[in-house]
Amino acid sequence: MTIYFYSTTDKYGYLTNFSRHGFHLDGKHWPTVEHYFQAQKFSGTEYEERVRRATTPREAKRLGNDRSWPLRSNWGQVKDDVMKRAIVRKFEAHDKIRGLLLGTGDEELVEDAPKDYYWGRGSDGTGKNMLGKILMEVRSFLLMNSH
Repeated sequence: MTIYFYSTTDKYGYLTNFSRHGFHLDGKHWPTVEHYFQAQKFSGTEYEERVRRATTPREAKRLGNDRSWPLRSNWGQVKDDVMKRAIVRKFEAHDKIRGLLLGTGDEELVEDAPKDYYWGRGSDGTGKNMLGKILMEVRSFLLMNSH
């Protein structure tokens, strides 16, 4: 069975980057994975902190997509690793959702994002589903390290 997720209000909402499961990484507290991911587009700038302090994950995303600040030059090369680091920390920091993630077994995890063809599956299912793939990698990593 494939597990689809998208909204924080869904059964599998804890899988989304907007879920309110904060964590510490790089010496700072991050309210959500979305805050961390968007802020890292501007790593080492004052704008990074502005994104971290956004009141909601939606606001962090809006700030992260604001192109009046330049993206870090290597963003295309590092974005997947940035996402994976944040997701690992999120699930290491919260026993309950780590157990829920491990409880998905070997099911395929798919972000059912209709407008996102990179992180999600897109409206026609042809997207890369990179978020789902990273979640499955993290699930395997956590399983191997839980013994």
